[in-house]
Amino acid sequence: MSKQFENVQATLEKYIPAEELSEVKRILYGYNRGHHVKSLPICQVALDLANKNNFEIVASKVEAEPEQLRKPRIVRLGIIQNSIGAETTAPVKDQYLAIEAKIEKMIDAAGAMGVNVLCLQETWHMPFAFCTRERYPWVEFAESATTGQSIKFIQRMAIKYNMVIISPMLERDEIHAGTIHNTAVVVGNNGNIIGKSRKNHIPRTGDFNESTYYMESTLGHPVFETIYGKIAINICYGRHHNLNWLAYGLNGAEIVFNPSATVGELSEPMWGVEARNAAMTNNYFVGSINRVGTEHFPNEFTSGNGKPAHKDFGHFYGSSFFSSPDNCCTPSLSRVSDGLNISEVDLNLCQQVKDKWNFQMTGRYELYAKFLTDYINPNYQPNIIRDPSMK
Repeated sequence: MSKQFENVQATLEKYIPAEELSEVKRILYGYNRGHHVKSLPICQVALDLANKNNFEIVASKVEAEPEQLRKPRIVRLGIIQNSIGAETTAPVKDQYLAIEAKIEKMIDAAGAMGVNVLCLQETWHMPFAFCTRERYPWVEFAESATTGQSIKFIQRMAIKYNMVIISPMLERDEIHAGTIHNTAVVVGNNGNIIGKSRKNHIPRTGDFNESTYYMESTLGHPVFETIYGKIAINICYGRHHNLNWLAYGLNGAEIVFNPSATVGELSEPMWGVEARNAAMTNNYFVGSINRVGTEHFPNEFTSGNGKPAHKDFGHFYGSSFFSSPDNCCTPSLSRVSDGLNISEVDLNLCQQVKDKWNFQMTGRYELYAKFLTDYINPNYQPNIIRDPSMK
């Protein structure tokens, strides 16, 4: 990996005087209950695992106001970003096992920290090889969403730590002609499969050639009720679609994870904005996960932009973080390292922010519904009122 810029927050702390830094962080990252987001102590077991296995841990706490009638609903959330563990020329099974070995240690650290709900990155069990437009060997990573190797592994870890784990994976639907989907499986704390969500929006830009592998989901915007809260998964490119975020919120989500695979040149300036805006406007917590590192493939491919052929997608910039409904966000993980980000949150904050801002109450859904119904009509005409003085 070529030398990469590591972390925006660390650079701010390095060069800005403390008094000014506090105000800069307030403006950039928001306040939680009138102060900066608090840090959460990291236990020695987790620190030892991180040091031994070369990954980073960041931990924080987002609080809600005390209430008279409702008890706090404290949940520890975790997100994992990782690079691949073997060269893309290695056998498929060896590539998978190398990643699994990394993930296992990171889940162990999450378990030691008492994480209740954990989400991995988009198609965590394989390289993000869709840029190559090659079928094999990459589709060999696809597996059943109920009996696949990666799912069995996640089920074991969920049982071990009494943890709900979201496993984004490349699914082969064996019932429907072996069709492939970009899927997230929700595994319950008992190791049971609660259900699955699929990617609603498939990119058709740059090297994101995913539409040649799988199509958009037909499952809608499911929300999964678990013992730790109501969870939804907005996979990767869906974060660019405001109505996608809206639908998960209207369906009752309290936590929405956005497992992603995106590179710096394309989307990095948007990364810290979109999920945070979604958390604020829909009044839920968002966990944004991006893979990290540069993945090199055996054969060159082009991007359709006139530039020379290349063997890598670009740098996946990590920077995984949490956004809160009250407009604050937590420190992010590095742009260059594997990592586990943990946030202890009080889900009561979701309703508290709804009561304060009244976004849902003041929403004009009947107007939106009518407009969209009109818009999808092939004979739709935009409602543009032209200045009569224009020639």
